[in-house]
Amino acid sequence: MVTPAFPVIDLSAASSESELVERIAEACSEYGFFQVTSHGIDDDLIQAYQEQCELYFALPHETKLQWKRNERNARGYFDDELTKQRRDWKEALDFGVPGSRKWTIADDDPSNLCLDGWNQLPQEDVLPNFRSVVTKYFDACAELSDKISILMAKGIGQDESTPVLKGLRECHSSYLRSNYYPKCNETAEDGMKPLGISPHKDAGFLTVLLQDIDCHSLQVWKDEQWITIVPVPGAFTINTGDMAEVWSNGKYKAPLHRVVSDETKERYSAPFFYNPPYDALIAPLSSEPIFNPVLWGYFRAVRFAGDLTNLGIEIQIEDFLRDRNSKHIETQKLFEEQANFKTPFSVETFRSILISG
Repeated sequence: MVTPAFPVIDLSAASSESELVERIAEACSEYGFFQVTSHGIDDDLIQAYQEQCELYFALPHETKLQWKRNERNARGYFDDELTKQRRDWKEALDFGVPGSRKWTIADDDPSNLCLDGWNQLPQEDVLPNFRSVVTKYFDACAELSDKISILMAKGIGQDESTPVLKGLRECHSSYLRSNYYPKCNETAEDGMKPLGISPHKDAGFLTVLLQDIDCHSLQVWKDEQWITIVPVPGAFTINTGDMAEVWSNGKYKAPLHRVVSDETKERYSAPFFYNPPYDALIAPLSSEPIFNPVLWGYFRAVRFAGDLTNLGIEIQIEDFLRDRNSKHIETQKLFEEQANFKTPFSVETFRSILISG
């Protein structure tokens, strides 16, 4: 079996925009993963961000636990995430665009509350440069995501004025995850070696991933095999998410991928999840839709609930296929009626919705 090569796309090298659009549309349709160079994010900013992440994860465990996420707040530090009901072999920090959309306002200010909760970043006396560096990096990733999403839209006959892209640009609910994967010499209870992250698909619109050049652990399921994506120096790895697959009516594929653990090397990575507004209803752009519309806030909340505690089978976009009789269609309606998208969501609230639904 021939191992496919995932595309590497130079965003500045195409002879025309139409050529670039065609290449990205093909990559999203055929692979769901590709790498981009000439992306416009400064090398010095990337290096500064990587250095701050290493300083963060080197802090004592007890210090990091003061910023731990919980059932009322999806943002913060964690080392106990579940993917497909299996615990990941990683530590991570999630932080996202604040409710006020201003980085200068205190994290826990009421104006900064949103469905995901509120940010929990280290204080200046702990890591003096952390906040300024990571927020600049966050904004740079958002700009790159906007650029790529426009090219994706043009690949299916849309442009930057389409409502989904307009919502992403003006009120996205994106978050940045800093990952640390320690060396792994352990065996799980079932006798298997723990995975950094179990097989999954990203829930949002697209992901901009900064990979570790020295440790190649990201694998994609393609042609009935797991294939490692070896990062190109200076490139970002891009993958399409569930919402892009729904929006494109299945033309763009959200790929199944995983992170394997390593016995000899630790690994750092940083995915930026470019997500729609919480109240966005993502509907297929087709007169013959294969999916029912998906309310992003509902999908995000249910996915987070499954990350935090084992609620059974993880929600998937396949639950919204029109030929499926899924409970999520009705519970999504109930959630939409009850939800305040500026109020942090809780796992307990989700349990009550499931019971009443």
